[in-house]
Amino acid sequence: MHPIQKNILGLLAWFLGTFAVSAVGARASITASQFYGELIQPAWSPPAWVFGPVWTTLYALMAIAAWLVWHDGGFQKQRLPLVLFIVQLALNALWSWLFFAWQMGGPAFVEVLMLWACIAATIVTFYRANKVAAFLMLPYLAWVSFAAALNFALWRMNPGILG
Repeated sequence: MHPIQKNILGLLAWFLGTFAVSAVGARASITASQFYGELIQPAWSPPAWVFGPVWTTLYALMAIAAWLVWHDGGFQKQRLPLVLFIVQLALNALWSWLFFAWQMGGPAFVEVLMLWACIAATIVTFYRANKVAAFLMLPYLAWVSFAAALNFALWRMNPGILG
């Protein structure tokens, strides 16, 4: 296979994999907009329509970041950063199920803290492999930081719904 074809297929694979995992989380969030609208919100809470475009952008940046790291040696050379990336993707999908589908505010908050730590570890390992990849992950870390604060506030403000 020609190197250009391999790179294009690799990029497509990282996009497909990343967005496939996002679809697992999205499945739990089918009624998220309605559910989110029913919650008592902090004053700084964004409207529900903001989440879709933000997450789409973040998933695209994440896929490109993973591809950049993969491009430099594949799983053989970049096992730790890519495994951490896959673990944080799984944690990302799990959060949607905990918060939206199962309405478990406390466990979702603990899990989003674990997600944050895994993203941070991914960024550190990506930085060693490809600095651009690490920087592409920073908006995601910032958004998950905001999401963690919002998760905590919503959980505390809605104990009857979110446990």
